[in-house]
Amino acid sequence: MSTGELHPMDKYLRRDRLPHIWCPGCGMGIIMNAFGRAIELLGIDPKKVVVVSGIGCAGRASGYWGFDGFHTTHGRPIPFAMGLKLARPDLHVCVISGDGDLLAIGGNHFIHAARRNVDILVILVNNFNYGMTGGQVGPTTPERARTTTTPYGNYAEPPFNAVWLAASSGAVYVARWTVYHVRQLVKSIMTAFQMRGFRVIEVISTCPTDFGRRNRMPDPLDNLMYLREHAVVKKNPDPKEAEIRWGEKFIIGEFVRIEGRETYGDRVRKLIEIAQRRM
Repeated sequence: MSTGELHPMDKYLRRDRLPHIWCPGCGMGIIMNAFGRAIELLGIDPKKVVVVSGIGCAGRASGYWGFDGFHTTHGRPIPFAMGLKLARPDLHVCVISGDGDLLAIGGNHFIHAARRNVDILVILVNNFNYGMTGGQVGPTTPERARTTTTPYGNYAEPPFNAVWLAASSGAVYVARWTVYHVRQLVKSIMTAFQMRGFRVIEVISTCPTDFGRRNRMPDPLDNLMYLREHAVVKKNPDPKEAEIRWGEKFIIGEFVRIEGRETYGDRVRKLIEIAQRRM
């Protein structure tokens, strides 16, 4: 290209930070590309986008984007993003982080941000394990799946149904896709960008180095083929039916889409107006 770009998304990246830290076959590259393509297709001003992340493989996302970004402490990207959105309601505030960061140590922040309907987009990257710290069992590891801490299969720790958790806690948009379903993922991110309120997109991602290797899928292509063969797209599915059991079919699609619900920022600004009138 005449601009010297090597990839269509290069203009959004901090090229001086490359090469990235992700393993070959990790789904983060697909997710990053889908996120950038959604911004490109919508024509969103990059100066109006902020990416907040926590600790873990997905938590490194904020460091590679050329947008304003914040790499926060473990489990804390959502409250950080919440404060940022309250201070700067004109910005598109997005959290990109993993299932361990958002649903384990950060689980309380997740459910209360949904309850409050904080106006942020959360992309929850689910690779079924703590990939960065050794491949241990996590809050979304499917039953029977092997990890470093469940070498004979996960029979003791029932996983979260992340879709149902988000929906029942109050999220106005809840979707789940996989890194195999790229076009649907891009469209879903575009939809979420155009809504207001607490929006959650769970992305089932690949981890051939840790999770895949221990579950007889050491090759990145094996990981993608598993998602292709087991993910079933449904229209208007019930969030309660979105549980994932290892080796069985699981549902993907748009589960919740609610327009017009008052956001936490709306309520806070009303409260400020009431207080000012009474002073």
